[in-house]
Amino acid sequence: MTPDERSPFALRDRIEAAGEAGFTGFGIVLADLVEARDTIGYPALRTLLADNGMRHVEVEMLNDWYTTGRRRAASDRARRDLLLAAKELGARQMKVGGDTSAEPVPWEKFVSEFHSLCEDASHSGTRVAFEPMPFGNVPDLATGRRLIDEADHPAGGLILDLWHMARGGVAFPEISATPSRYIFAVELDDADEQVVGSLLEDTLHRRRLCGEGTQDVTGFVTAVAAAGFGGPWGVEILSDDFRKLDLAQQVSRAYTTTAAALRQAGKSRLLADRS
Repeated sequence: MTPDERSPFALRDRIEAAGEAGFTGFGIVLADLVEARDTIGYPALRTLLADNGMRHVEVEMLNDWYTTGRRRAASDRARRDLLLAAKELGARQMKVGGDTSAEPVPWEKFVSEFHSLCEDASHSGTRVAFEPMPFGNVPDLATGRRLIDEADHPAGGLILDLWHMARGGVAFPEISATPSRYIFAVELDDADEQVVGSLLEDTLHRRRLCGEGTQDVTGFVTAVAAAGFGGPWGVEILSDDFRKLDLAQQVSRAYTTTAAALRQAGKSRLLADRS
C-alpha cells in the first residue's frame, strides 16, 4: 500500500531464494507482475517459477472491483492485468479484498460484482480467493461464507489469514465446522496480543512470524485441516522489523518458523513466500 509496490529485491532472486529454502509456491503482487511482463515476459517467468520448484502460483491483490468512476476504471485495468498473468502463469487463484471505506457499497451490488469477477476468472482458468478482514465490509468468516453463498459461483471462495481471523474474533470451532469448498487458500503468520494503532496499521506493520507472537498458530492449522483443507499452506508476513532483514534472512526465517508450526500440527506443505 505504497505508491510503488515493487519489491526492493529482484523477482528472480526472490524466487530462487524461496526454492532453495524449500517453498513450493509463490505469490506475486501486480506491480511485480507488470514489471516481469514488460521485461522478461510471462513465458520466461513461468519457466523460472517451475525451474525453482514453484508448483503453486497466486496473483494479487485486486481492490475496488465493486466501485464506479475513476476507482473502477483503475481497478478494471488491474483486473485485466491480473487475469492475464493468472492465465499465463497457471495461477491457482487471484486474491481480492473487500470494501474498507467509511460508506461501503450496497451489499447486493457487492455480491453481484463478485459473481461477475468470478465469471471473468473462470474464463482465465483461475479462481477468486476473497480475504475477509476485520476492518472491511466482510469482517469475519460468517460474512465471507454469506458472500460466497449469495454470489453462487464455483470460482469464488475464501482465503483465511490467521491474523484476520484472530483480530476478527473468529473461533477455531467455527473454522473447523466450515465446509472445505469455501476455503481456497490459507495464510499463516502471528500477532501480538494487543493491537497497536488501527487494525490496518497493525496488519501492515506489526505482524509476527509464526510462533513469535501470542496467537495459537498450531490451533489454527488444526482447525483449518479439520475443515478438510489439505494445503498448500501460505505464509504472509507484513512487518517493519521483517523488512529490515536481508533477503536470505527473510526467506529462511519465514520458512523455518512456518514449517515448525506446520510440523507441530502434523502438516508440512507450504504455498508461498510473500515477503
